[in-house]
Amino acid sequence: MSCLASCCASLTCGLCSSVASGISKKSARLAYCGLFGLSLIVSWILREIAAPLLEKLPWINTSSHTKEWFKEQAVLRVSLGNFLFFAILALIMIGVKDQNDRRDSWHHGGWIAKMVIWLLLVILMFFLPNVVISIYGTLSKFGAGLFLLVQVIILLDFVHSWNDAWVEKDEQKWYIALLVISVICYIAAYVFSGILFMWFNPSGHDCGLNVFFIVMTMVLAFAFAIIALHPAVNGSLLPASVISIYCAYVCYTGLSSEPRNYSCNGLKKSKASSVSTLVLGMLTTVLSVLYSALRAGSSTTFLSPPSSPKAAGNKKPLLEKEKEDVEEGKETKKEEEARPVSYSYSFFHLIFALASMYSGMLLTSWTSSSESSDSIDVGWTSVWVRICTEWATAALYIWTLLAPLIFPDREFF
Repeated sequence: MSCLASCCASLTCGLCSSVASGISKKSARLAYCGLFGLSLIVSWILREIAAPLLEKLPWINTSSHTKEWFKEQAVLRVSLGNFLFFAILALIMIGVKDQNDRRDSWHHGGWIAKMVIWLLLVILMFFLPNVVISIYGTLSKFGAGLFLLVQVIILLDFVHSWNDAWVEKDEQKWYIALLVISVICYIAAYVFSGILFMWFNPSGHDCGLNVFFIVMTMVLAFAFAIIALHPAVNGSLLPASVISIYCAYVCYTGLSSEPRNYSCNGLKKSKASSVSTLVLGMLTTVLSVLYSALRAGSSTTFLSPPSSPKAAGNKKPLLEKEKEDVEEGKETKKEEEARPVSYSYSFFHLIFALASMYSGMLLTSWTSSSESSDSIDVGWTSVWVRICTEWATAALYIWTLLAPLIFPDREFF
């Protein structure tokens, strides 16, 4: 029996070693995404099963608490461990400018050590006193809000890159495709807003707040198109349409998070609907983090440090032609010895750290224990966070359109 256990352990270690050694520089970003996804799965599982176990730990169960409180503790402790892991990496990677830096190998390699450290950090969080977790829960609200803003910036980067890629093809079929997709998105945004009126403005109730949220969403969508198509702005309809439908979606998630006993919540959010909203929120988070990880290696500006040739925009040649015949060998050797990194490792890990805070808030309904334990992401805190996110999205998009007019001497990418 001991021999069988020893064989299983050796096979497991061998499997982990082969997986870790197979992670190359190009796949390291995906590996971090996988680790982050694993933390989400662990948080979700512990939220459902860890409450009875935490009740038996005397340093956690210090007084009478509800089952929902123990669920929050399980999620927040995993979230804190995940946050510390990525925050420590973000601090370590500050100032990495070229691949000759020893920390470049730390960022791309050492995966067995990283997995062990991540696991130890998560486990150690369950030995911390409740006051530390309470402070982290409060700070996470601000960190999660900051991540939502980063998520908006990622969305804006995506839609502008999409629009530019199709415009650069300079073919009629691509212009027609842009127009068709833009019209479809706008129709979907307004149809969805009409459905929101039926769901969150039931007859016989005074639902002025919900009506205000929905009407504001429709007004913003119209304003996006007017500003983008103005001759002075000379923008495109595609980003405006995508942002419009995103704002409508965020408005829906905010209204659907209203408490069950609120008469204007026509959905009366059940466990099934709250779980579906949670899945959408988690999927959006994972996609944002995954996009930032992949975009970091290809964008000309996104996450790129000043020393990167991508950030510099290739405005100056690396070697002056008139000196090539004299210094070509020296310069080539210098470039091989110190090639600049393609993106900011520190900011890359910071996004994961903030996403860890956001996922913790999503799973705990922004630490609002007043709601039933059967509900996920329900409460007025969730409502206002979503609505403020929608307005921040609108403000940032309008700023991207008007900033070149307000500051004509500056370059905006």
